[in-house]
Amino acid sequence: MAVAKKKKGQPANKRRKPGELRALGRDALTAMLAEERKALLTMRFQHATAQLEQTSSLKFARRSIARLETILKEKE
Repeated sequence: MAVAKKKKGQPANKRRKPGELRALGRDALTAMLAEERKALLTMRFQHATAQLEQTSSLKFARRSIARLETILKEKE
């Protein structure tokens, strides 16, 4: 039996494809962007104090923020 591999970074329920994000409104995207920035800030503090177990989540958060900012620019 094949076992599904777990991807590193954020949990699967938080991952969203760009097509799904483009379907959302500006208000929802802005709220998600603020939430991601806050999460990145807390992850940076955890990383600095050696409390962050999955350091790959930093990379995922930065990419997620960039993706949200790009989609918001497209909607302008």
